[in-house]
Amino acid sequence: MVAGSDSSFSSATRPLVAMDKLVSLCAARGFIFASSEIYGGINGFWDYGPLGVELKNNLKALWWQRMVRERPDVVGIDTSIVAHPRTWEASGHVDNFSDPMVDCRACKKRFRADQLDDAGKCSSREGSSEHDLTEAKNFNLMLETQIGASADATQSAYLRPETCQSLFTGFKRVRESSRQKIPFGIAQVGKAFRNEITPRNFIFRSREFEQAEMEFFCHPSERDEWFEYWRAQRLQFHRDIGLNEGRIRNRPHESDELAHYANAAVDVDYEFPFGWQEIEGVHDRGDWDLSQHTKFSGKELAMTDEATKEKYTPMVIETSMGVDRTCLALLCDALDEETLEGGDTRTVMRFAPKVAPVKVAVLPLSKKLSESAHKIDAELRKRWNVFYDESGNIGRRYRRQDEVGTPYCVTVDFETEDDKKVTVRERDTMDQERVPLDGLDAYLHERLEAGS
Repeated sequence: MVAGSDSSFSSATRPLVAMDKLVSLCAARGFIFASSEIYGGINGFWDYGPLGVELKNNLKALWWQRMVRERPDVVGIDTSIVAHPRTWEASGHVDNFSDPMVDCRACKKRFRADQLDDAGKCSSREGSSEHDLTEAKNFNLMLETQIGASADATQSAYLRPETCQSLFTGFKRVRESSRQKIPFGIAQVGKAFRNEITPRNFIFRSREFEQAEMEFFCHPSERDEWFEYWRAQRLQFHRDIGLNEGRIRNRPHESDELAHYANAAVDVDYEFPFGWQEIEGVHDRGDWDLSQHTKFSGKELAMTDEATKEKYTPMVIETSMGVDRTCLALLCDALDEETLEGGDTRTVMRFAPKVAPVKVAVLPLSKKLSESAHKIDAELRKRWNVFYDESGNIGRRYRRQDEVGTPYCVTVDFETEDDKKVTVRERDTMDQERVPLDGLDAYLHERLEAGS
C-alpha cells in the first residue's frame, strides 16, 4: 500500500464527534456558516466559505468524472433553475408536492403535522405542552417567483424543487444532438429549492441545496439489470470518496414507501450523529416522467427500435445524490479529536486526499526562508490547492492544518538551501520524511492522487 493512500485516511470505527462541535469548527475555519450572518442569518440557507467550497467542488468534480467523463453512454448538461410552469404540472408538483401543516394559535408558529405526537404536543420543542392547533392543511413546498418587467405582464413560475425534470424535458434534444442511442444517461449538477417548514441538522435539510443527478434511459426489458448496476455503482462511489464502510449502507424501500410511479428504490444511507439518513437515492421511475411530459407538452418522447420497429417509452433509472448531504457526511466522517501523549487533544479532519480542500501546506521555518518557500509554493500551486503560512510556531501551524484536513505539510528549513531537501509531514500519523526538492512533485502526486 502506498503511504498516504486513501486506505490510510480511513475513519475506521472511531466514534463521531458531536454535531455542535462540527458546526462550530465549520464556522470558525471557513467551511460553512449561516447565510447573511451579520443580519442574524436566514433559516435554511448556508454559505460555503473558502474551505467549504473547495470540499464541495472536489466532490462534484469526482462525481462528474465518474458519472460523465469516464462513460461514453452518459452526457452532461446544465439547465436553468426556472422551468416552464407546465413542467411542474406534468411532474405532479403543483398538486402533490406538499406537507400537512398545522398552526399553533398560542405561539403563532407553524409545524408539520407529522412532528406532533398523539397528545397534540410539538415533539420538536423541549418541554412543550398541549397547543391550540388549527386543522392540518397542505402547504406546497415550491418557492414561487414572478417573471416579467411590469406588474401587468408578470407570469408566476417556480424555482425548481428538483433538478431532474429538465433532464426529461430535454431528453429528445439531448439524445439527438449528442447522437446517443438507448441505453444512455443525462447528468446534471445544480441547485434546487424547497420551502421546508423545519430546516434542520445543519446543511442536511435546507431550503436551498445542490443535487447531482443522472437519469438513465433504457429499454423496458433491461430496467432490472440497470437498476442493480447503478445501485452497486453508487454505493461504491461513496466508499471511494473515503466514507467509512461501517457507516454507509443500502436500504431498499418497502412497498408502502415507493412513489406511485416507482418500480423499485434504494437509498444510500450514512450514519450521522443524528442517525441513519439518506444521502443518495437510486430509483426505477419507469416511464412515468417521459409519458407525463408527452401528455402535457403534446410532444412525442417515445422511441422506435431501429431493428424491430417496436415503439416504446424508455424506462428511467435515476441516481440522485444530495451534494450538501454528502459534504456533511464527509465532514462528520473526517472530524476526529485525538488524545496525544501528555494529555493534549489534537483536532483532525481525516479527509481522503481526493476530497481534502487543501492538499498541501508550505511552511517556512522562519520568515527569512520565505523567498525559497514561495518558489516551492508557486510550483506546487500549478497542480494542487496549496496554503502558505509563515506565521507563528511551527507546531501551531501544523495543528491549524490538521484541523482543516490538509494531508501534507512541506516545511522549508535552514538546511534546505544546502541539501536541497524539505521535510514532508503526513497529517494522520504525523510522521516526517526528508524529501529532495527535485522529487517533491512526484512524491506528493503518488500520495495525493493514488486511486483518484
